Amino acid sequence: MPQIDIRLPDPPTPAGSYIPAVRVGNFVYLSGQIPFVEGQIKYKGKLGKDVTVDQGYQAARVCGLNALGALKNEIGDLHRVRRIVKLSGYVNSTEDFTDHPKVVNGASDLMSEVFGDIGRHSRIALGANSLPLGSAVEIDLIAEISG
Repeated sequence: MPQIDIRLPDPPTPAGSYIPAVRVGNFVYLSGQIPFVEGQIKYKGKLGKDVTVDQGYQAARVCGLNALGALKNEIGDLHRVRRIVKLSGYVNSTEDFTDHPKVVNGASDLMSEVFGDIGRHSRIALGANSLPLGSAVEIDLIAEISG
């Protein structure tokens, strides 16, 4: 794993009836993360109207950082990550917005930055009519870990 200087946030408290992570064998399934920074949503609104693609990219990066914080909280040490398997990105967007992949790259690029080649993953980037608490982006992921 490459050495980079990133401070991971404490995972946000779930806002609903779910847990942040579930382990099944050597896989960890993370619940969706929105761009919480110090207990507040940093990026709210719709891409294509209220939020620029660059802001959406940054929102996805914050979601990715929150996901890594939740993953570390679950497994104790990110050096146990064998592979980021899949990342799903949901973009709160207008009907005519089509740059979802550019937005979700914020989280994907972070995974490659943190983990190198094992951070490269399969992915989906979808538009959504709305997201929890008005968030601009939501990210979830699946990671394989060492036993």
